Amino acid sequence: MSKPISTLTPASPNLAGSVSAATANLTGSRPGGAVNPQPIRVVDRELLLAMRGGGIMGIGDLTTLLGVTATAIRQRVDRLLAAGLIERHKEVAGRGRPTYRYTLSIAGHQSVGANPGELADAMWREILAIEDDQIREQVVSAVASRLGRQYAGKLAAFGQDDLQSLSELTFAERMKRLAVVLSGEEIDSDVRFAGESQLPVLDIASCPYPSLSEASEDRAMCRLEEKMLSEALGQPVALSSCRLDGDDCCQFKAADKNRSNR
Repeated sequence: MSKPISTLTPASPNLAGSVSAATANLTGSRPGGAVNPQPIRVVDRELLLAMRGGGIMGIGDLTTLLGVTATAIRQRVDRLLAAGLIERHKEVAGRGRPTYRYTLSIAGHQSVGANPGELADAMWREILAIEDDQIREQVVSAVASRLGRQYAGKLAAFGQDDLQSLSELTFAERMKRLAVVLSGEEIDSDVRFAGESQLPVLDIASCPYPSLSEASEDRAMCRLEEKMLSEALGQPVALSSCRLDGDDCCQFKAADKNRSNR
């Protein structure tokens, strides 16, 4: 009889760490995002779109452009600064008071950029179309390793640890953190202790990348997920159950024979 591990509470509301644009397309999250990012208000998005041209703008510029009061602009600017979507630049001219102008941050540009889903789908299909088996597997493995390292950084940031401190956690503790991080990215995940030895097992209720998984007949995405999770957890894991085989969920557990929850 398996029993679920209680849900963790993040040590901080925002999760540090970012993923490169290409790999973020595959994880379904944007670089620089938090585990539970707050939705951008419509009026704030309007301001981001107005700044998308890349120029540096002041409160007066934005007031004129959007046709609202300076107070309203300042409120939007404060929210977007706090969210890390814009950056402030101080300008001093003579003896007068300094003025501030604003530009989009990298995260801000990404938040109003084109939906990268089509790009991720095209890239994945091109990887699968590589005829040389060895080269194709090398590319898949490299993508998985990069994603795994990024997730390891997220696990460390989740508890405000460094990667060395993360390695000192038990395998079960690392898996618990990973389940919370994945759930925060809308990948429904849970950890259970299974079998007589009560070994930790990661349950993922639905495929993180359903359209990409279905694009491959040789389960390339399943192998990518195995390697990605192994890299993130710092220990090899194996896919023991798969939704593509009709199972209720995808399950990952320690791959080595002498595994334990330490």
